[in-house]
Amino acid sequence: MNAGKTTIRGVPTDRHGNATGNQWDLAQDGGFLGHSIVVLHLYTGENFDFVKPTDALRKKGFKVIRFENKPPPLNEFKSVLAQASQLWVISSKSVVLSTDHVKAIREFFDSGKGIYIWGDNTPFHADANQLLSELFSSSMAGNYMGNKVLTEASNGSKSGFLPHLVTTGLNNLFEGVTISKIKLSNGLTSIVNSSDGNCVTACYDQDGKRALIDGGFTRLYVQWDDAGSSRFVCNAAAWLVNWERFNQINDEDNFEQDRDTIRDLLSSIR
Repeated sequence: MNAGKTTIRGVPTDRHGNATGNQWDLAQDGGFLGHSIVVLHLYTGENFDFVKPTDALRKKGFKVIRFENKPPPLNEFKSVLAQASQLWVISSKSVVLSTDHVKAIREFFDSGKGIYIWGDNTPFHADANQLLSELFSSSMAGNYMGNKVLTEASNGSKSGFLPHLVTTGLNNLFEGVTISKIKLSNGLTSIVNSSDGNCVTACYDQDGKRALIDGGFTRLYVQWDDAGSSRFVCNAAAWLVNWERFNQINDEDNFEQDRDTIRDLLSSIR
């Protein structure tokens, strides 16, 4: 199977060198029916409407529940989170989240549900840094021009992406237009280093909890069709479900049908 492999050999590729076809994604199409993703879409400038990421995630079965510019009232937020598999927060240039919303996000994360924290170049990481400080004693900073396509890091290269379940099926990945670098601390490790050698995407995978931190949210709406953005986003959502913690296989027929995929996923994660 291909879980965790960045190069899929012997298959047709698109103009960016990535294997064509959704079958090379980490998750099968429709594989996450019944799972929802809550998105706090706090920055909506520059025609950033989240339409293309939503369409990609829906193909995998995810329901996307999106709140623009501000979070819902606290009680509603908690109620929606209680039914969600993961939370994505796309930061803006000023703090929007209240301390009570941050506390609810902390509880959600501590329960083992995945979170994806997105920021971008200074100053577009205000709430990202509020959450990073709370959860990881970390931060993102800087205003770096990227706008390049990355390949897998090799031979000591300081730029490129590393083999991980989230980078499954990628030969090339667009880094985003503008980028903030992420301070690696308290269990955060890099999975994507930008063309200037800074960490642009980090992950956390400890104590049954998972998170992704990204300093390049322009990847979600600029040059979407360039070099792997759709596959990367779908892989990220699949990984953040934290399948082996929150799902039990009870149907022997279904297990037999999907045994190879599940076995490879779990062995790669462990």
